[in-house]
Amino acid sequence: MSDIAKDKAARLLKKRGSISSVSSHEVKAKEILGKNKDSMSTVSYMDEPGHDIPRLAVQLENTYQLGPAKRFPVVTVNNILKDVLTSYLQQEKYEAELCRQMTKTISEVIKARVKDLMIPRYKIIVIVHIGQLSEQSMQIGSRCVWDPASDTLSSYAFKNTSLFALANVYAVYFE
Repeated sequence: MSDIAKDKAARLLKKRGSISSVSSHEVKAKEILGKNKDSMSTVSYMDEPGHDIPRLAVQLENTYQLGPAKRFPVVTVNNILKDVLTSYLQQEKYEAELCRQMTKTISEVIKARVKDLMIPRYKIIVIVHIGQLSEQSMQIGSRCVWDPASDTLSSYAFKNTSLFALANVYAVYFE
């Protein structure tokens, strides 16, 4: 390796935050006197004790991506809703305290399974309603402000002999 290439490499290492294994005074003296070894080992400043310099967070550039690269898989999420509600509630009887806990558990399970699909840049909102089935009617409404081109909703209703359940998954694209 030529002396010019060695000098360039040494300057580059100094800029990156690495120093020679010899002290910085010896490196400066060698630069002034023009004495260079054939090889030079380097140590990062972060590896030396006493150097607690925090690393700066890397700021990423904007992607200017206005729409999703891949649409939200509504059919797959409908299958997840059907599977989870059926498996958790098939044999259950309506009890107010039990159903209160079940709504929390089922919504967390659904959210985890939808997030396992790894659909980028979508916020997932899961709402589960469980009620007693006793010859009454119930209307559930929801309102959202969203972009119909990229945001979507998946819903599934379940019934057994003593209870009903409704699960909604809202997928809102996050720009």
